[in-house]
Amino acid sequence: MRIGVISDTHGHVANTLAAVRMLESLDVQAVLHCGDIGSETIPKLLAPWPAHFVFGNCDRDFDDLRAAIEKEGMACYGWFGNLELASRRIALLHSHDAKLFHHVCPSGDYDLVCYGHTHEAKQHRVGKTVVLNPGALYRANPHSIAIVDLPTMEASIIRL
Repeated sequence: MRIGVISDTHGHVANTLAAVRMLESLDVQAVLHCGDIGSETIPKLLAPWPAHFVFGNCDRDFDDLRAAIEKEGMACYGWFGNLELASRRIALLHSHDAKLFHHVCPSGDYDLVCYGHTHEAKQHRVGKTVVLNPGALYRANPHSIAIVDLPTMEASIIRL
């Protein structure tokens, strides 16, 4: 299973559509959004996939965002997502809560930790855990997303 990871859309439709086109070309089977969604329009753009969302520090109107996500049949975890895909344990968060972020990464409880907030794409390992920030689709240069092949746990940053 190959997944797409995006973050920090901040409601920017044009950049999110560029990411959608790239995700389609990469044949991902699910999408994770690491927060700062920014608009109820964003979940509609990700409708081709099962998608999983967490909120970020810039998100407002939590009830409206959650309703838009759930209307599309997608999962909204609030501030922290604890999920399993293809037998891999995944933590999904925005990372603005530094205490939580620094607890989750070295915990050994997850195969993959996906986070946003910094608008800077990067990946590294903490023990067996891949820690991945896909970058941002708004207020970043360049805009970027990430893909992860869950069987091999190989992650790639893709510039748009």
